[in-house]
Amino acid sequence: MALHLFRSQFTSSLKQLTRSLSGISIPSIKCGVSEMPVVGLGTWQSKPGVVGAAVETALSVGYKHIDCAHVYQNEAEIGESFAKMFGEGGIKREEIFITSKLWNTFHRADEVEAACDTTLKNLQLEYLDLYLIHWPVALEPGKGTLFPVDDDKVSMMDTKSPSFAETWGALEKLVESGKCKNIGLSNFNIAQIEEVLGCAKIKPANLQVESHAHLPNLELLDFCKKHGMSFVAYSPLGNPGSVFRKEDQVDLLHEEEVLKIGQKHGVTAGQVLIRYQVEKGNAVIPKSVTPSRIEENLNVFGFSLDAADVETLNNLYKKAGPKGYRTCNVLHWQNSPNYPFTSEL
Repeated sequence: MALHLFRSQFTSSLKQLTRSLSGISIPSIKCGVSEMPVVGLGTWQSKPGVVGAAVETALSVGYKHIDCAHVYQNEAEIGESFAKMFGEGGIKREEIFITSKLWNTFHRADEVEAACDTTLKNLQLEYLDLYLIHWPVALEPGKGTLFPVDDDKVSMMDTKSPSFAETWGALEKLVESGKCKNIGLSNFNIAQIEEVLGCAKIKPANLQVESHAHLPNLELLDFCKKHGMSFVAYSPLGNPGSVFRKEDQVDLLHEEEVLKIGQKHGVTAGQVLIRYQVEKGNAVIPKSVTPSRIEENLNVFGFSLDAADVETLNNLYKKAGPKGYRTCNVLHWQNSPNYPFTSEL
C-alpha cells in the first residue's frame, strides 16, 4: 500500500475512533515517582512509515502510555508524531507516560548518557518517564552496528564486561539530572534483579518482560510485587504474526479456553488477553498499527475477568510445556554470562 494512502486511511479513521473512545478513563499503577497508565501502545516491530501514524492514532483515541526503544529504530518517526500531537494536536506532554530503553551496546558507564541523549533527541523530548536497561546482556560497542558479531557470526559480548552496578549507577545519574523520572529493567531474571537491588541507590521502578497466557511469569510477578516494582507485560497476545514466532507455536488468539472466556464476556480473544494482565495488577503494551485494533486494545475497561477466568489463563501455559512458551528467547546471546533464560534451556 502506498504510504500516502495508508496515512489517508489513518486520518479518515481518527474522527470515528476519537468519538468512540472519548471520555475513557484509564487506570494507572504506581511506577516509582509516577503513575503509569495500565494500557499502552507498544512499538516493537512497528515499521518506519507506519509507526508514526499508529502513535498519532493512539494518542488521539486516548492512550496515555507509549513504549519505545532505541533498538526498534523508529524513534525519530515517533518523535515527529510526538511533536505534532504535543503541538497542534493539543495533547499535554505531561499527561503521557513515555518509556524508552538503553540498548546492549551502551552498557559502559561512559556510553549511557549519550545513548539517552540520542533517544531524547530522536523522540523530541526533554525527559523520559521511564528508562529501562533493555537486556542484561552487554554487547561490544563501537562496531557500527547494534548487533555486533565476529567472523563466525557469533554475537560479540562486551570485552570490558560492565557490571550491572556500573550501568545502573550511570542510569541513576540520569534521574539526578532530570533526564529520566524513573529507571528500571527489562528481561532480567530474579537473580539479576536482586543483584541490581543490592547496589542501587535508586530502586528499580519497573520490570518489563514478555508475559502472556503461555508465559505468565507468576513467580517473577510475585517478586516484583514484593519489592514494590511495577510490572509491564510485552507481547501480551503471544506475538501473533511475528518473525520471532516458532513454527510450532500455538496461537493464543485461537486457544479454545481464551475464545470461551471471550464469548462469556462478549469480547475478543485479544481483549481477554489484555484484560488478563490488568486483572493481575500489571501494565500491558500491545502493539498494533491498525486503527481499529488500536481502539479495541484500549477498550478493555467495560468488563472484568472473574477468578475462574484468571485461574484458567494462569494455567494455560501447561499446554505449551512445563515452563510455558517464550517467543523472544534470544538464543543468539547464550554465550553471554548474563543470558537471562538459562534455566529454560
